[in-house]
Amino acid sequence: MIKTAEPLILAVETSCDDTAAAVVHGNAVLSNVIASQTVHNDWGGIVPEIASREHVKAIGHVVDKALRDAEVTPSELDALAVTYGPGLAGSLLVGTQFVKGLGLSLNKPIYPIHHIEAHVYSSYLEEPTLPMPSMCLIVSGGHTALFHVESWTAHTIVGSTRDDAAGEAFDKVAKMLGLGYPGGPHIDRLSKIGNATAFDFPRGLRHDEGFEFSFSGLKTAVRRTITAHSTIEMGHGVDRVAQPLASTVVADIAASVQRAIVDVLVEKTIAAAAFYNVQTVCIAGGVSANSELRERLTDECSERGWQFVAPRMSYCVDNAAMIGFVAAQRMQAGHPPQEEFSVDPRPMRSR
Repeated sequence: MIKTAEPLILAVETSCDDTAAAVVHGNAVLSNVIASQTVHNDWGGIVPEIASREHVKAIGHVVDKALRDAEVTPSELDALAVTYGPGLAGSLLVGTQFVKGLGLSLNKPIYPIHHIEAHVYSSYLEEPTLPMPSMCLIVSGGHTALFHVESWTAHTIVGSTRDDAAGEAFDKVAKMLGLGYPGGPHIDRLSKIGNATAFDFPRGLRHDEGFEFSFSGLKTAVRRTITAHSTIEMGHGVDRVAQPLASTVVADIAASVQRAIVDVLVEKTIAAAAFYNVQTVCIAGGVSANSELRERLTDECSERGWQFVAPRMSYCVDNAAMIGFVAAQRMQAGHPPQEEFSVDPRPMRSR
């Protein structure tokens, strides 16, 4: 199919707690604005209703800044793009309704884009000539899945989590340890000073022949470990008194948890790449910022002569540049826009 000229697209992403807008011109990112909702830090996790309200407050300002940074006027745009799912229903509605209204007022076509599909192709945003097929690990607070990417229009989910996502496990462990939200960066920081072999936490489905993930058992084991190390017996063991965890124990638990999670993510990803006979491995999503995960995948791929690619941090987290990039590929390939579409909060699952 003959591609059209590179389109100028304004994209909006509001699937969770980041309000994002970007202007892309084909493969070139002219602006990429992200406004994070720090209000959730006080709650130890994302509160959906609050997230929706914060999106309403921010979206107009974020879109205006994206256009100013790109030095583009709305009338110059060729199309609009927006995340329609998965994510928080209220958050998705804010973004889609805003873009639908803007599209109507400007008489511009709209391309609804799946959030996880955009993550899958985000590695190609900076390296559009990256070989296909590839194996892509999407790992974030809400999603953990492996995708076999065959072309710009063909990709298959070959494995996903049966319960908690890896990022969700990091967040829950960090909350139990009193480290704050989001948990991933706290765990990663402490892991550098902790002993990763201090505790032998479970690695769910490690020896399963498929490419599914499970992290719920890890969470339960961590809770039991914290309880065992934060109470002391008084008298003849009848009474038990809670005590704060020693800082060394906190660091050791963090390091051991990270090692358990990374072991599974790396082993499953490498096994899937070998099974599907691909030599390009990609990673995306917020948890892909984890230093141990990147180092381990870099080493494993290097040993096999494979290419490993991780987008820059601003493209790993939720962002609108990846939404606009996928929309641009579709528009250039001649795919039609969609006038009518609904939000779809449901996560993707493997077949």
